[in-house]
Amino acid sequence: MRVSEAHAFYERESHDRFLPTANTRGPWDAASQHAGPPAALLGLAAEQRPGGRPDLRVARLTYEIVRPVPIRPLTVSTRVLRAGRSVELVRVGLTPDGGDEVMRATVLLMRTVPDSVPTVSPGPQVTGPGAVPPKAFFPVPWDQGYHTAMEVRFAAGSFLEPGPATAWMRMRVPLVAGEAVTPLSRVLTAADSGNGVGSALDFHRYVFVNADLTVSLHRHPEGEWVCLDARTMVDGAGIGLAESALHDEKGPLGRGTQTLYVTARD
Repeated sequence: MRVSEAHAFYERESHDRFLPTANTRGPWDAASQHAGPPAALLGLAAEQRPGGRPDLRVARLTYEIVRPVPIRPLTVSTRVLRAGRSVELVRVGLTPDGGDEVMRATVLLMRTVPDSVPTVSPGPQVTGPGAVPPKAFFPVPWDQGYHTAMEVRFAAGSFLEPGPATAWMRMRVPLVAGEAVTPLSRVLTAADSGNGVGSALDFHRYVFVNADLTVSLHRHPEGEWVCLDARTMVDGAGIGLAESALHDEKGPLGRGTQTLYVTARD
């Protein structure tokens, strides 16, 4: 398994090829990535698409997680599906060496004109990250991974307490070695954690894996911290929905949703 030693989630080998580091490792499988870093990598590809217009901003990303993302070199593909005056639709995909596409996203970008309309951003504020102490992830059987590359502070609940919870998350390492982290990357690296932050069931007894992720943003993120005010609903037949209100220190900025496959552990 080829793994970079860079102090980041990924090392860029070319404009569309990336080498993952151990920081991408998820908590359930030592050979698979947490979906947060690859989601951010696809978001970055959409931001950096060739010929991208500076007046267009990402408003919504819808991911399909086809299968676990392995810790292997990855190639990112980018294709513009629609290029209009006010809206652009981009498809991005992630393929590991020697395999088929494992994750894809459709990204909606919208034209922005600063101060052209009144700002309306209702919604409750949450306790800021400076007012709450750091909390560790739930126990993970390896020393390095996503759980050590992210700082987490819970304003309510915790990973070990089933039920709604509010967690602030901050990247301890950059997404790509030697490159500045974009505000969108900070949100996407955290957003896939909603089903863990707001888990409704004991993870020792149940599996609740998300097959997708949708992130909608009405405002451009600011600062290093991203908050997930998360809760999960589960039907007894085994389908669940995790929903996260997304905040930064300025206030609400969007929503994240995940469709869950829920089953008892063997």
